[in-house]
Amino acid sequence: MSAQNKAGLDALLTPEESVVVLIDHQPFQFANLNSHEPTMIVNNVVGLAKVAKAYGVPTILTTVLAERGGRLIQGVQDVFPDQEPIDRTLINTWQDERVVDAVRATGRKKLILAGLWTEICLAMPAIQAAGEGFEVYAVTDASGGVSAEAHDMAVRRMVQAGVVPITWLAVMAEWQRDWAREDTITGAIEVQAQHGGASGVAFAWEMQLLAGRDAA
Repeated sequence: MSAQNKAGLDALLTPEESVVVLIDHQPFQFANLNSHEPTMIVNNVVGLAKVAKAYGVPTILTTVLAERGGRLIQGVQDVFPDQEPIDRTLINTWQDERVVDAVRATGRKKLILAGLWTEICLAMPAIQAAGEGFEVYAVTDASGGVSAEAHDMAVRRMVQAGVVPITWLAVMAEWQRDWAREDTITGAIEVQAQHGGASGVAFAWEMQLLAGRDAA
């Protein structure tokens, strides 16, 4: 990412400029995920997938050796039921021409990545794509590593390469940008209620209170 794109309004994400790639959220990868509680990563990557769909952001799904490591987790596949993940042998997603061609076909330069594991399957394509002129954003809480140190060192390395670390709710907030955007606010609220943790619980409670008041 060039220096002029690291700050200012243009550095923030918009749905129209973004493309998402979700990498290797498979059972084998989750089996040695130790940097985060696995169910949190499941929650966050499914939330990210749903947000991408709600905002009409092209999303590419990819797995590695699915026959051995398991198919994409059902929660993500259910968001895009008709999309077959690109199954690779290459460890580095960005060396698979099918994935790169799919990204380039969108014509978008803000590349949002999440994957397992952070230190390998996320860092490798993020660093390469950043070197090829893409503005790369790594969704750190929808990714994880074999240890907290592995995840942390990978994020530091990506930052040195110009990759921007971001969390999935921050992605949603930048895509929404204005609560007056009524065409997407319903989808945003639904995803936050389902996957937004304490914020989702609080929102659900508020809706219950409003429903009770209206009934009275």
